[in-house]
Amino acid sequence: MALKIRLSRIGATHQPIYHVVVAEARSRRDGAAVETLGTFSPRAKKDAFTLDLARAEYWLSKGALPTDTAKGLIKKARKAAIVEAPAAAETPAVVGMPAIEIPVIEPSAPASAPAGTPAA
Repeated sequence: MALKIRLSRIGATHQPIYHVVVAEARSRRDGAAVETLGTFSPRAKKDAFTLDLARAEYWLSKGALPTDTAKGLIKKARKAAIVEAPAAAETPAVVGMPAIEIPVIEPSAPASAPAGTPAA
């Protein structure tokens, strides 16, 4: 199964909006996708695209081939992630979306040994 990272059109007539998707190479343009990675709006001046860069890197590592346009979007997302990196402690996984704070849960003290094991 050959996979491609490509655009799938979802917009109305003269109002193009695209999903950046991972799909089988032989499937039709707007057909079923394996995973949706983000969106691209070529007419928008601000926030033209969002892309889950971590998932894109994952699919590239698995051998998915990006189309020329998808390759350009991934390149822009990487550049945006590098620019945002010094400003924030951690870059968000989705470029163009605000970061979400995830609380860190500290591990509790180890529990005592189970009843059937000898104490050391």
